[in-house]
Amino acid sequence: MQIQDSDTGDADMIKGEAADRSSMPGRRTGLQGWLDGIRSTRTGALTLKIVFGVIGTLMVVAGLIMVPFPGPGWAVVFAGLAVLAVEFHWARRLLDFGKRTLHAWMEWYKRQGWLVRVVVLIVTVAVAGVIVYFGLRTLGIDLIEIARRYI
Repeated sequence: MQIQDSDTGDADMIKGEAADRSSMPGRRTGLQGWLDGIRSTRTGALTLKIVFGVIGTLMVVAGLIMVPFPGPGWAVVFAGLAVLAVEFHWARRLLDFGKRTLHAWMEWYKRQGWLVRVVVLIVTVAVAGVIVYFGLRTLGIDLIEIARRYI
């Protein structure tokens, strides 16, 4: 909004014209614009770092706890890193490293023949089975004893 004949004279018009000629991008919109608005104050920036830091850390820790068990462990770890990456550069670099490593693993796996794929599948299922067995055993449930009763 340009105001002519204000106390500042033509300064408002000059600023508006300079902004129109500027090659700087305008303010971002959507979620990023909203976050930029919060970051514009020291208190807001610190609050965002704390909130994203706590939520991201809890997600990463919960994901790491879930990794040995069948389920979305690694997905939760990557999601937690994505939350941390909103505010922390080191988390962005770690997330990029994880993405590159996962992509390299998947490309290697795609190049393998059916025998290697089957062996990887069998090892994965066996490891998951052992983890579930010992996880249930710590809860007092012995699957082998239950199976012996019915055989």
